[in-house]
Amino acid sequence: MLLGAAALLCILSPPVGAQQAVFSFDPSATRIRFTLGATLHAVHGTMQLKRGEIHFDPATGNASGEVVVDATSAETGNKSRDHKMHKEVLESAMYPEIIFTAEHVSGAIQETGETQLQLTGIFELAGTKHPMTLPVSFHRAAPGDSAHARTTFAVPYVEWGLRNPSTLFLRVSDHVDMEIEATGRLSGE
Repeated sequence: MLLGAAALLCILSPPVGAQQAVFSFDPSATRIRFTLGATLHAVHGTMQLKRGEIHFDPATGNASGEVVVDATSAETGNKSRDHKMHKEVLESAMYPEIIFTAEHVSGAIQETGETQLQLTGIFELAGTKHPMTLPVSFHRAAPGDSAHARTTFAVPYVEWGLRNPSTLFLRVSDHVDMEIEATGRLSGE
């Protein structure tokens, strides 16, 4: 789910005139959070980034590479709820990874400061693939520094064929809201 978000860092492009850039994600410095609306309260959780590397051509906007989230790491702080999420919704024993494959970046990253971008690619969740465009806010203090990207987006998991875990007394939303704050390094500038 969150993978798409992590992919947002793919947007880290070098200055115009450079050839191919590579953005390598730092899993230990990337935060993936999700929120599922429910009756009485919202459910908040986290997931872990396994790895990510995006190749990007600033002249054409073409991108490749993938961002991989560990679906088995999803947790909400409630063991019973987490067990149900893994078994009945994510099916993480069968689909242990959520993958975002980058295809295109729209927008030009400035050498320093904040830039708004659009990252387009394929979001793979529980064995099904869906096109997705993520709005990304990218920030870099100076060339060579670590870069930071943030995206928020909704995953329409029920529309994508995953099970809605609602019960008779507890109703949950048919989409999950994702927030990804990623950090990484850009090379090839």
